[in-house]
Order: sequence, then C-alpha cells, then structure tokens
Amino acid sequence: MSIRGIQLILQTLSLFVGFMVWVILSSLMPFIKEDIPLTPTQITWVTAVPVILGSVLRLPVGFWTNRFGARKMFVLSLIILVFPVYYLSIAHSFVDLIIGGFLLGIGGAIFSVGVTSLPKYYPREKHGFVNGIYGAGNIGTAITAFTAPIVANHFGWSFTIRLFLALLALFAVLNFFFGDKLEQKEKVSFTGQVRSVYRNELLWFLGLFYFITFGSFVAFTVYLPNFLVAHFHLAKVDAGFRTAGFIVLATLLRPVGGWMGDRWDSLKVLSFVFGGFTIAAILLSFMPSITLYTLGCLTIAMCAGIGNGAVFKLVPTYFRKQAGIANGIVSAMGGLGGFFPPLILTILFNLTGSYSIGFMALSEVALASVVIAIWIYHQNKLQLAEKIINHTVEGIMVTDTSGVIQSVNQSFVSVTGFDKKEVIGKKPSILKSGKQNQEFYKSMWEKIYNQGYWQGEIWNRRKNGEVYPEWLTISTVKNEGNEVEYYIGMFSDLSKLKK
Repeated sequence: MSIRGIQLILQTLSLFVGFMVWVILSSLMPFIKEDIPLTPTQITWVTAVPVILGSVLRLPVGFWTNRFGARKMFVLSLIILVFPVYYLSIAHSFVDLIIGGFLLGIGGAIFSVGVTSLPKYYPREKHGFVNGIYGAGNIGTAITAFTAPIVANHFGWSFTIRLFLALLALFAVLNFFFGDKLEQKEKVSFTGQVRSVYRNELLWFLGLFYFITFGSFVAFTVYLPNFLVAHFHLAKVDAGFRTAGFIVLATLLRPVGGWMGDRWDSLKVLSFVFGGFTIAAILLSFMPSITLYTLGCLTIAMCAGIGNGAVFKLVPTYFRKQAGIANGIVSAMGGLGGFFPPLILTILFNLTGSYSIGFMALSEVALASVVIAIWIYHQNKLQLAEKIINHTVEGIMVTDTSGVIQSVNQSFVSVTGFDKKEVIGKKPSILKSGKQNQEFYKSMWEKIYNQGYWQGEIWNRRKNGEVYPEWLTISTVKNEGNEVEYYIGMFSDLSKLKK
C-alpha cells in the first residue's frame, strides 16, 4: 500500500479513537448523574466543557501539524488523553467531571491534524473527498454513544471509561511506528500565518458555515442522550441508539459532501444544505411528537454531514499556503458551534420552559447562511470574469448603452497608452483616428443592432498621437429580458503585421 493510503487509514482511525473519547461524558451522563448528584445546569456544563478545549486547541494544533507533522501530533495527543480518561473513571464530584472533561477536549482538537496533513498527499481535485473520508472518523462518537450505555448497563460507567485507555495506548503506538516521518513540513511563524489570513472575510464566512454544520453535529450529539430521556422519557439505551443513528447518518454523508464539493461547486451544495437546516430547525421549534422530532433531527444530520464535507473542500482551495492555520480557525469555529447551543438552549428553557426559541434562532442563522453562500458564489464568478479579462492578450473595453466606457483591461492600457483613469467615464471617440467616415460607423452600428456583433479592421489613435490598425470585435451583452446592457469591444494590435 502507498504511503498516502497508509496515512489516510491511520489518521482516520486515530480521529475515530479521539472522537470516541471526546463524547464519553455525554454518552454516559444518564448513568453518571445517578451516582454524582447534578443539577440540569451542571449537566449541561459537564457535557459542553469538553468542546471548549476541543475547539480552542484546533487553531494551534493545525499550525503545529504543519510544523512538526501528523505523526508527532497524534502520538503526543493520544498519550496526553490517557490522564483525563483515567481521572474521569475515578471522579466523585461535579468539579472532577469539569476538570477531566476540559482535558478530554484534546480528543476533539486532533481533528485539525488530518485536515492539515492529508491534503499534502493528494491532488487538489481530490481534497474534498479525502477530507470527507478523514472526517468520517466522526463516527467514533456514534460508537461511543451506541456501545458505552450498553457496557455501562452491565459493568458500570467507571469501568466503561477505563476501557478507552487501551485504545489510546494502541493508536499512540501505531502512529509512532507507521506515521510518516518524512511528511512535508513548513516552518513559518504562528503570528505571520495568522496575520496572512485573519483579514480575509472568506475565512470567517467559512468559519460561520462550519459553526453551523459541525456545531450542530456536536451539539446534537451532546444534547440528545439526556434530552430524549428527560423530555420523551425514553430508556437510556434507547436514547443512546437514537443518538448513534444521528451520528452515523451525519458521518456517512460527510465523504458524500466532500465528493459533491469536488464534483459541483461547494457553495451551491452549501446553499441547499442551509436551506435544509432552515426547514428542519423550524420543524423542531414546534417541539413535535417523537416521530416528527426524529424526522427533524435526521434532516439536521443529513445537512450537517454533507455540509461538513463541503466546507473542508473549500478551505484548502482558498488557503493552500496557510492550510494549517486556516484549518485550525475554521475547525475551532465548528467546535465552538457545538459548545454554545446546548448552553443557550438550557438557559432559554429555564427562562421560557421551551426550546423553541433556540431552534428558531438556528433557522434564522441558517437562512442567512443561504444568502451568504449564494453571494460568495456570484462574487467568485465576477472575480473569475475579471481575472480572465485582465489576463487576456487582447485589449478589452466595456461601455454602457450610452457609449460611456465602464471598464478596460491591462492590455487596453498597453496598446493605447491611456491609463484606466483617463478613459473610464469617457466615450470611445477618445481613440478616433479620423480615418473612418460617418458612413463607416453608421454601417457598423446597424450590423451590431441587427446581428448583435460587428467584426473588422479599424484604425485608432494612441495617447501619443500615433495612428495604428487593429482587428476589432464589438458584441452586445443582454440581460434576462433580452435588453442590451453593455457593449464589449475586443481588439488586437495589427501594426506589427502591417510593417
């Protein structure tokens, strides 16, 4: 097997283990609260706290992965996780759970390792799918949600937590021996990388998108086990099964989202994803029956999975040279998206006796994200058109229907000698050589009006007064109502050919 294939499998399985550990407390909370007295607010804090460090650490972890490589980062992270896992297995108080849970966040922070490392091994057109495969390591949360309650039911929650120690030790050893020692590394300053990206508004839009998609995944993973027991009075194991179903669906669709991002424009995919979020959140805000509630949650799972994959197709596309820090910032935003919603929902429930306002707020933010994704998509199209115009060899001039120049490219400047500021707002007559009579121009415009374009040789004058021949094509640009909005003139200098 190739080195990149080994790294993809090893890093995905390492993330799998990290995420299994990350959600121990939320998966076992129905059992833990029977032995350790906790108020509803304390339960919310205990289950949300692992997300804090798991979010904040993602930024430096992405940077350190670029500098030291995935092998060292996975080995170190998995060894460190041994200590909070063991500490939690002997916890006796709310404070113990908070301390251990905070350090447990390292299991979520290692997500930044693979999304920074793996794209180095694959071509750009496969980044979405590869990061989607790696992100499928999220299914570790489902395995914990599914199996931990069953084991705890027979052997107790303390023994169940200790079982994870063996997995951590095993994968620390596997990464030590099979991790890539020769991975490409980049030694750049942390502050330099942050300065190079933090002013880019696109980075924060991607952070917002991941705040919703991954944040919803984490928030529902943490929120559902206890909520289903408390609100719908389900058995603890049944609630674990349903939470696991949510996680599995979201995880399996993550590679699909990456593949869709590779095949189609990721921003188009995200527009539909956030549309789905909006509808599902509105449904959940009415606090329906268990059947409709399940439908709403599964829709959230589908949108979260596809959205997670699509977002991480975009990050390495736009931030290739700052992949580590950009991945860290975006993934940290996603982690924080999993921390705040459960707390906000609990506060709103204490104030109003309902979760409806919280879900309605999710629908509003998702709807705003639909608009943002569509806006970025069209901005990208405009920027692409501008790049094509500015880098083409032919001179290009755009006028409105009144003949006023709206835009010219750099080749226009090179050929005519006129600076952009000197011609924008003026009429093309500034270039007239006087060699063509009125009948020539009348015939030219009649053809443009009737056929939509004109093509031929014409003489114009440069800024320095030199008259030169050019091959000119004038075309019309129409709107959806078939009305002419602009005229585009594209020309090539023929003076060298005439000599």
